[in-house]
Amino acid sequence: MLQIYDTTLRDGTQRKGISLSASDKVRIAKRLDELGVTFIEGGWPGSNPKDIEFFNQASKINWKHATITAFGSTCRVNGQPENDANIQALLEANTLVCTIVGKSWDLHVKDVLKTTPEENLRIIEESTAYLVSKGKRVMFDAEHFFDGYKADATFALDTLKAAARGKAEMVVLCDTNGGCMPWEITEIVNAVKQAVDVPLGIHVHNDAEMAVANSVMAVQAGCVQVQGTINGYGERCGNANLCSILPNLEIKLGYSCLPDGKMKELYEAAHFVTEVANLPHDNHLPYVGAAAFAHKGGIHVAAMRRNPDSYQHIRPELVGNEMQVVVSELSGRGNLISKAEEIGLDVKNMSDTADILTHIKDLESKGFSFEAAEASVGMMLKRSEAGYEPPYELVDFLVNVEHRQGRGILAEATVKIKVGGEVQHTAAEGNGPVDALDKAMRKALINHYPQITKFHLSDYKVRILDGDKGTQATTRVLIDTKNGSKQWSTVGASANIIEASWQALSDSFEYGLMVAQ
Repeated sequence: MLQIYDTTLRDGTQRKGISLSASDKVRIAKRLDELGVTFIEGGWPGSNPKDIEFFNQASKINWKHATITAFGSTCRVNGQPENDANIQALLEANTLVCTIVGKSWDLHVKDVLKTTPEENLRIIEESTAYLVSKGKRVMFDAEHFFDGYKADATFALDTLKAAARGKAEMVVLCDTNGGCMPWEITEIVNAVKQAVDVPLGIHVHNDAEMAVANSVMAVQAGCVQVQGTINGYGERCGNANLCSILPNLEIKLGYSCLPDGKMKELYEAAHFVTEVANLPHDNHLPYVGAAAFAHKGGIHVAAMRRNPDSYQHIRPELVGNEMQVVVSELSGRGNLISKAEEIGLDVKNMSDTADILTHIKDLESKGFSFEAAEASVGMMLKRSEAGYEPPYELVDFLVNVEHRQGRGILAEATVKIKVGGEVQHTAAEGNGPVDALDKAMRKALINHYPQITKFHLSDYKVRILDGDKGTQATTRVLIDTKNGSKQWSTVGASANIIEASWQALSDSFEYGLMVAQ
């Protein structure tokens, strides 16, 4: 079984925009442990108090699958490991495994460390040996190894041999600048295997968009440990993305990476880390993006309805994802039929889907976009069912926004809605015109449909489509609504932002009442 070494909590946090608390790191570590990775690198205890606190908390947890590792560097030039604060911090982290980084490129030895090759080899060997003498399992990260090998292969290999003499159990070859090509990785790993009698790991960055490919090629060349981060988080362009590496190795190439059945948790784990990191998830990530198995083209969907393998390289459920059908101006009838089935509608009870499709394409030409507003598509399909009666009918609405002495800006909406055979005439004030409309609608509907108290407007997005028209431009409004764990999105478009908002709001309420209860 391959060793999967996750460094999200250390290397991943070097991404711009990520800052994890100690408790955040514990939560992520627990989720990675459940996923079944082999090692979780918790951080650099010699660098900041937050990482020290993480290791304090981690030492009290009974980990099921993973071994927690602490990261640090070799001792300082001309120093001794027993007197080095960084080395001592590694010991105080109280982990079974320590990973230390050292220089393997002569450029760094001369220009960064300002020392000799011999001194660099000494601090690698002695730092490793010292930690081993204290009962630690030690892995050596050979920083800039591939660049170093290309510059001076003999010296780069000597750094690995120094770590081996210090009894490192693993030497990890690092493409720290992330610029290597896959064929270089293969050639160099094969050469290292012939020269060094110690297990090899791989740690690459993604500056040339090759990190996943390079990691896979390194494993095929003989590396038994692969390092990376969830979602590819990391400094600059990121680290190797474990969420792509794992299924590539296990599903495509037959390597054993995670415990049996755990690959199905990959999608959820990737999104969990995104949420804790407080970042938007990249929907277009392979395997774990929401759009990874989303199909929009009409020809594609028509083929998929006959054979799901026709436009998918794997079954999405293998990684815990699911297939989606997107409805847009590029759709065919198969898209609509699939969408109707998805939301539980009886296609046989609907009017001709060709007419609905024509209507969708016409609306999209006027500024609507249904890709992110599937509930609006759902309502079109629902309204086409024979005998469908809408829960309410708009008679009219009026929205005022004005400045009042002593109160500032005031928004007020008045609506007339026919519900239950009666016209409800209600008014409400709000923080803005959309908020006022929302509140007035609720007043009109709540006596007949008390469940709307559970509908919460969770997001409101506005986009100007043709800005060259100035204040006459068409405005697209997207509204997200939640009811407990359920969420749906609706769209409206008009040169009048209030009308566009009303369209999206009305679809949202109707969808919630008819479908999402």
